[in-house]
This record gives sequence, structure tokens and C-alpha cells, in this order.
Amino acid sequence: MKRLFVTIAIALAGAVNLHAAPDALVITLVSQAPGLRADVLQMALDAASSAAERGLVARRNLLTVIDYSLPSSQQRLFVFDLAAKKVLFHELVAHGKSSGGDIADFFSNEPGSEATSLGLFITQDTYIGHNGYSLRLRGLEEGVNDMASERAIVLHGAYYVSSEAIRVLGRLGRSWGCPAVRSEIAEKLIDTIRGGSAIFAYYPDKSWLSNSVYLRQALARSGSKPASNVLTSSK
Repeated sequence: MKRLFVTIAIALAGAVNLHAAPDALVITLVSQAPGLRADVLQMALDAASSAAERGLVARRNLLTVIDYSLPSSQQRLFVFDLAAKKVLFHELVAHGKSSGGDIADFFSNEPGSEATSLGLFITQDTYIGHNGYSLRLRGLEEGVNDMASERAIVLHGAYYVSSEAIRVLGRLGRSWGCPAVRSEIAEKLIDTIRGGSAIFAYYPDKSWLSNSVYLRQALARSGSKPASNVLTSSK
């Protein structure tokens, strides 16, 4: 019995507490993530914490943030190892055809829209499909991204996500709504985050930021309100 208590104590000591993410953690991670604002990362941590409290996040040590307020010609996908306090990936990622050119400004949850969805997702299993090795995503936010499975919104590699595409087009190519990454790193990235880690897709959309149940829950805990610059500004 004593051995059991010791084992539990060690496990709890080593667990990542997303809810208690200190300012120091945000500062440490942002310093390794050029282009990502601290307030966006804090929102991602808060949303992931809210989902974790509901038992929806199996791999709490990992967090992926996609900042769609950045142009597609910039690296705007970040994968963090929260336990090790380091950035694992800093990558290009495409948005949907209907979401805009280099800079996305339209998002949708509707089937057939060919637009990207915002909000909190959970990674699921992998499969080999039309776009090769792909990762299924479950959208957690009703009316915002919960049609992800029906729309076949998955993370996959794509030839049009490359520095060559940026050189020729001035931006990345675009998907049908999927967060597509470079083919060269797709398999490694997918295998790193698969199986229940959180993905937070951000854009300063007033309606989503004000109504997201995961962000509201975090704000209710802290007793704070969203900063006005977060709701109205974009990069």
C-alpha cells in the first residue's frame, strides 16, 4: 500500500497542470516561438485546461497552437511540449480556399464551405487517404468546429505548403479547410501529437472569443474579462 501511495505521489508531481500554467511558462515558451503573442498562448493554455477538466484531453503535456491572424507565408503553427517547456515544431500551415489569400479572414463550420474552422480541437487516430498519412481531428466547439469529422477536416501534408509556393505565389497554396503542413514533416508531426492532444486554432474573431465555452470557463475561474485588444486586433 505504501508503494502505491508513493507511485501516485510521483505521478501527480510529474503531471502537467494546464490550469495553473504560470506566467513564467508562457514567457519561456513564447521566447522560443517567434511571431506568437503571449496572450494567444495563454488563451490556448486556458482553453486546453478547460477541456482537460472535462476529461477530453488525453495528452496534457502537448499543445498545438495555430495563429491564423498571421499570414500563410509565415510559420504560424507551433507545437509545445509543456512538460519539457520547449517548442517541438514551428511550421508553415495552410488555410482553406474560401478563408482568404495570404491572410485568412473568413472561417466556417459548414460542409462544402472549403473554409478553415477556428476553436479547440482534439487529435484522434491516423489513416492513409487521398492526402497520404493524415490525422483526424475532433472539433469540440458547437457551431464553430464540431462538423470537422463530417467535413473530413484533418491534418495532412501537402506539396503546396513550401517555401517554393511562397516564392511563386507570394503565399501558400490552400486546402479545402484542412490545416495542411509541409509533406517533409507531416508524418513526424502527426505521430508527435496524435492520440488526444489539444489543437487551438486562433483568430481575433469577436463572436467566437466571446462565446467559446472553453474560454468562458477559464475566464469564470479567474474572474477576468477578455482584453479588448485580444478581441479587436489582428496581426
